[in-house]
Amino acid sequence: MRAMKVNALSELQSIRHALAERRAREAAEREAERLAAARRERERRLFELAVGPVERLPAHGRAEPARRPPEPRPLQRERDEAAVMREALSDEFDVETLLHTDELLSYRRPGLGLDVARKLREGRWAIQREIDLHGLRTDEAREALGRFVRESHQQGLRCVRVVHGKGLGSPGRAPVLKGRVLRWLVQKKEVLAFVQARPADGGAGALVVLLRPA
Repeated sequence: MRAMKVNALSELQSIRHALAERRAREAAEREAERLAAARRERERRLFELAVGPVERLPAHGRAEPARRPPEPRPLQRERDEAAVMREALSDEFDVETLLHTDELLSYRRPGLGLDVARKLREGRWAIQREIDLHGLRTDEAREALGRFVRESHQQGLRCVRVVHGKGLGSPGRAPVLKGRVLRWLVQKKEVLAFVQARPADGGAGALVVLLRPA
């Protein structure tokens, strides 16, 4: 009987100890919450003192789309491509033996029949795009023509016009740019043939160029 009373007393003390620990823990948690709230209030007051009173803006109800940053421009690659074009299109290339100078100037790659130049001269292919090289320096014209031919071919164009002028404004009235354009076009793998344009399309100041299929 005495042992039972001792055990009951021991259990009661354990319960009281556990309750005391629980109350202490809850009190500590409440105190921590109070201190955190007090800290937030102090920070809010400091902010108001620093910037003055603020008001929440009314909700406008519009969805803000995610803005996509512009695509980076590959400047170095463009410079590299321009350098490649300058090196690939030589002004020293001997083009005279490749040109046909019957009644009008023309060029066609080996293996192409005479009818290709004839049809090109007759306008069987519609001119889809043109570039005017008037007023450009030699390096500018070389790069512009190389880019024009490459992009036209990539877009699937077959017939384009290149306006180089008649050279009337050049020293000695010699068509300097025209001779360079002939050399450059012959060196472009995208070019199958070209002929001097008809009078209505520029005559001796322009070329009609046939490109390979893309």
